[in-house]
Amino acid sequence: MQDPIPFGQKRKAEMAAYARRHYGIDTYRLIDPHVIVIHYTETPDFQSTWNTFAPDVPDSELHELPGTCAHFVIDRSGVIHQLVPLSIMCRHTVGLNWTAIGIEHVGYSDGEVLSDRREMAASLALTHWLRCRFHITIANVIGHNESLSSPYHHENVASWRTQTHSDFNHADMQVYRARLRALGGC
Repeated sequence: MQDPIPFGQKRKAEMAAYARRHYGIDTYRLIDPHVIVIHYTETPDFQSTWNTFAPDVPDSELHELPGTCAHFVIDRSGVIHQLVPLSIMCRHTVGLNWTAIGIEHVGYSDGEVLSDRREMAASLALTHWLRCRFHITIANVIGHNESLSSPYHHENVASWRTQTHSDFNHADMQVYRARLRALGGC
């Protein structure tokens, strides 16, 4: 389902400026993504998540523009909401935004999302489709918590180089990747 957040020229210019500072590239475009990052929202529903990503305000953690976002949000009923086109970078994972697609899951923990049958079925189907479309290996489907170990991690701002979050740790991503593997190849 298309549920776009506002991403006009101002936000695109901010994304390009962010990409220059953090990655040394001069574009707001997501070109040839190599990573899919799995997150959870820490919100009770899709609308709360949309309301978090829609305003273009500095984020509460790192205080930079553009505002944070993700390409997709999967709600608890298994509905996939696309917030941003796959041709545009989103700020969802420090060090990887330049090459990563972000998927948020409505919920408060890895375990809650992994045990939600409808949300997980939709997540795996979306991730499988994205993986095949962009030729992304299962090893490069990572949890936000695994971002620092990605071979694609790159961050020019020294104070941000070790910044990550706890969502979807390695053990839980092992479960997720095993389920993804069970869907078969492309």
